[in-house]
Amino acid sequence: MDFFEAIKPVQREWLGHVRVTQDDVSPSMLRRIAAMLDLDPDSFPRGAVLPPHWFGMFCCESARQSDLGPDGHPNKGVILPPIPLPRRMGAGRRVRIPGELRVGDALVKKSEVAAIEPKQARTGILCVLTLRNTFEVEGQVIAVDEFDAVYREAVPAGTKSPVNPGTPAPTDAAWSEEKHLPPTLIFRYSAVTWNAHRIHYDADYARAEEGYPATVENGGLTMQLLLDAAVKNAPGHRLTGFDARLTRPIYVGDTITLNGSAVQDGKMTAWVADAGQKLCAQMELEFA
Repeated sequence: MDFFEAIKPVQREWLGHVRVTQDDVSPSMLRRIAAMLDLDPDSFPRGAVLPPHWFGMFCCESARQSDLGPDGHPNKGVILPPIPLPRRMGAGRRVRIPGELRVGDALVKKSEVAAIEPKQARTGILCVLTLRNTFEVEGQVIAVDEFDAVYREAVPAGTKSPVNPGTPAPTDAAWSEEKHLPPTLIFRYSAVTWNAHRIHYDADYARAEEGYPATVENGGLTMQLLLDAAVKNAPGHRLTGFDARLTRPIYVGDTITLNGSAVQDGKMTAWVADAGQKLCAQMELEFA
């Protein structure tokens, strides 16, 4: 049976499947998040309104240790559909933020399997899983986050993982910030989001099993840093949504630049460039 036939039972069983996760937006967790992002840990007291995009660091999945697979992700079928491809990475998000999240809120996330799309790509067979995550406080929707994860075939032992050769990043930024990505930052972000994917901390695994030259920077952290910079460079505006796409790997220890345009008609374009000025991530943001 080929992959396109093998995925059909998974689609029938899992499309529309909903999983509910709950979390407390606690002051202790906010201290850890603020410290990770080099902010004053005491700057978010109980009742404080959080930056709109910070909801994504709560309601993280907590698979039991015995349910983790060899790559550090939960085994297939434990939390996510059993897509029969071994490698999984984040690719993009489409987010709308109609409400506010405060320190002390009881947050509920409802995760729906919205799409499972197999594809034949230039680099081989892949499958795109789309999760629609709805975040609520006391029954009111504060954010809807559609997240795309890409599943890929394994690379033969000892070979390199195919990497997008990249396109030049734009050069017309209205603002730009340089950011170093030390192992301690990636470790802390993985701890905050409870992400045990080994490509982020196990260099031997990243090279030998997944064909990367080094440990891979967490794509969620890439988006977090870009969003933080964009919000800081849009004073007087409130973030209400964004579309994001990761286009090229970044590695632990790299130095990147976070860039963006000025806000015009409630919109901003932002992007990440690596040391070679190749485009690694793009984002379209909307502000009120």
